[in-house]
Amino acid sequence: MTTLASSVSAAPDLDPGAPRRRVPGRTAWLPTAVLFLGAIYCLLPVAWVLAASTKSGSSLFTTFTFAPGGDLLDNLAELSSGGDGIYWRWLANSLLYAGVGGMLSALVSGLSGYTLAKFRFPGRSTIFNVLLAGVLVPGVTLAIPQYLLLAKVGLTDTYWSVLLPSIISPYGIYLARIYAAAAVPDTVIEAARTDGAGEFRIFGQVALPMMLPGLVTVFLFQFVAIWNNFLLPFVMISSDGRFPVTVGLFTLLNQGQTVPALYSVVVTGVLVSILPLIALFLLLQRYWRLDLVSGAVKG
Repeated sequence: MTTLASSVSAAPDLDPGAPRRRVPGRTAWLPTAVLFLGAIYCLLPVAWVLAASTKSGSSLFTTFTFAPGGDLLDNLAELSSGGDGIYWRWLANSLLYAGVGGMLSALVSGLSGYTLAKFRFPGRSTIFNVLLAGVLVPGVTLAIPQYLLLAKVGLTDTYWSVLLPSIISPYGIYLARIYAAAAVPDTVIEAARTDGAGEFRIFGQVALPMMLPGLVTVFLFQFVAIWNNFLLPFVMISSDGRFPVTVGLFTLLNQGQTVPALYSVVVTGVLVSILPLIALFLLLQRYWRLDLVSGAVKG
């Protein structure tokens, strides 16, 4: 009897004052279910594009939505031959707009964010607050004013009319400023200044490598934003040969109202246009770190 009483009193689960141990897996199903539903919501349109791109124009609207077909190669051949291969020109234009615009935007954002984080000058807080306000302004509202400004200098219907507005990204500057403040130690900058390095050399050889993971994120965000942008090139560009893939597919979709067979070609073009984004994400994800500060200092 004494042995039983002592064993009961020694058991931590029966002690009223002992902290209760959390049973693993009891509440983990709720966030898992929410994430699973979110993944389905995001991937369902992609699954439809994958299935629809394998169907002919006649079977696109007569078969089950997610049932695959066997006309993918025919759709790709028709996409390539239509308009003397104009689709690949549109895709190359999108790569130009998004690639060059994303790199220039990441560079400008990095330099601006580093300056706002590491230098003290009059009006710094005001400039940063204006940038924060710029984050809240939808890009749609700026398309017409940008068109009017570029029309004054004769740059509409040129590649510059899409590239120039894409260079400045208030959100990218904001991210670069936050990242530079955390990832670039002041002691490293002071040591470089003591060694006689100039400010541009400090930024290029000291701060820029430390900020690389953050700037890769800025580049990816801006690349995707420019790639998916429709209104700005739609307003700025009037020549078919300078269209990005978004505007080009829109013109094909309008033609599909009179030629229903083009719908399957448009869906196939959408599928092909997703592939560069997937490849870019897989290529750049190795630059990201879970611990941004330590990862940047090690870089």
